[in-house]
Amino acid sequence: MAVQEPASPGRSAAGAEKIDAALIRLALVLLAGVVVVQLDATIVSVALDRLGRAFEVDIPTVQWVTTAYLLALAMVIPVTGWSVERFGGRRMWMLALALFLAGSVLCGIAWSIESLIAFRVIQGLGGGLLLPLMQTIMAQAAGPQRLGRLMAVVSAPALLTPVLGPVLGGVIIESLSWRWIFLINVPVCIVALVLAWRTMPPQELSTRAPQRFDGIGFALLSPGLAAVVYGFAEAGRHGGFTEAAVLVPLAIGVVLILVFVGYALRTRIVPLIDLRLFRSTSFCGAASLMFLFGISLFGALFLLPLYEQQVRGRSPVEAGLLLAPQGLGMMIGMVVLSRIADRVSPRAMVLGGLTLSVLGSVAYTQVTAHTSEVLLGASLVVRGLGLAAAMVPVMSAAYIGLSVAEIPRATSAVRIFQQVGASLGTAVLAVVLARQLPDATGGGRPPDAAATAHGYAVSFWWTLGFSIAAVPLGFLLPKRSAVARETDGHGHVDAPEPRSGPPARVAAATDGQ
Repeated sequence: MAVQEPASPGRSAAGAEKIDAALIRLALVLLAGVVVVQLDATIVSVALDRLGRAFEVDIPTVQWVTTAYLLALAMVIPVTGWSVERFGGRRMWMLALALFLAGSVLCGIAWSIESLIAFRVIQGLGGGLLLPLMQTIMAQAAGPQRLGRLMAVVSAPALLTPVLGPVLGGVIIESLSWRWIFLINVPVCIVALVLAWRTMPPQELSTRAPQRFDGIGFALLSPGLAAVVYGFAEAGRHGGFTEAAVLVPLAIGVVLILVFVGYALRTRIVPLIDLRLFRSTSFCGAASLMFLFGISLFGALFLLPLYEQQVRGRSPVEAGLLLAPQGLGMMIGMVVLSRIADRVSPRAMVLGGLTLSVLGSVAYTQVTAHTSEVLLGASLVVRGLGLAAAMVPVMSAAYIGLSVAEIPRATSAVRIFQQVGASLGTAVLAVVLARQLPDATGGGRPPDAAATAHGYAVSFWWTLGFSIAAVPLGFLLPKRSAVARETDGHGHVDAPEPRSGPPARVAAATDGQ
């Protein structure tokens, strides 16, 4: 560990596994900062329609409010380990909170869509640091014997954010204004900063030199991904992929990503994303699945509130309430399935979860302006259950066959793939939706509800398609459960799964936000 583990009264030989008051207090302090980040992701989802009208911009433009934030989240994740070694967990935690606070204030006073998107990047840089920092600080303070139980306690409130976030966002927009979906973060961040300053113990820095940060990889991959996503957004605005404004950024982005791939495979330092990890079949499947889960989950979070507001004429509060069943399904799935994850085949869980996700998406591919809300709500519960069942075993499966030294790199890589999938999925679905909606209007007439609903139905087919595309990847995951892998039935150890990675229930709960 780069940071020495702080002493704790409960770490005596007699009570080494006891979760003492100091640890609980630390967990609550960290939770205060993490929950606000997780709520922010879902609160903004119900505000996109209002933001588009406030700034008079189209869907491909307003989607950048979400996409830019998610890209910033992804790109800052690899900085976490290096920064903790260099500056210490307490300092980095307070810096990340301050950055998220500053971004929230700037977003709240944004004067144009361009300024709002730029300030969302600042907010995303802070938010992207907070989630992995929480896991790192907790792991160092609790140790492996107590980490699972402590993280389970911390993750429990986080499971409520997919349910409460959209509703809270709708209430804020209805009662106040869109600016308060960002300004609401300010008092919470200030309280979290004060608590961290007063209660988090100072940590000694390691005497050894910190691991070298991959600046070259960062300079290649970050603009490469941004250029690809920007190209897709421009395709939605121009109605195709033939314009120079679309082809040029796409080409630049693809070239930068390919150069990064070549560089990452040859560099002697640990690259931003260690592509050598893909030699492990299980990691390959897990990373690819999290990429598609990011597209499917966040793509739906982009489409669902817009459908309810633009087609059904729902208020932001009503749209938030109608979006909550998916979060409820995920919450139930995380709580129930994480208890049995180690005893059930990861492959079986993922395939079963994908099946539920597909079944829960079918109703939305047939939506009209008058589809039963009961049917749609029940479908979202099933879809949420499926996503939870598919996501719970994936993070643990990512570590199988890897060395202890490779586990932190695997954690960062899988998180990056999910966030990149989320940002790319939002951009792609914005393109699909933008190309469908022009047919719903014409001649200066008001939008036709039936034609607009059909445009959303076509877009929902894409989310269904991404879920189906994930099915073959499920077969790359282990066939046997963690318990079965630990013994071959005769008391012999059989390729035990590494134990130093984050618990499956925690990783799934936090990654799904």
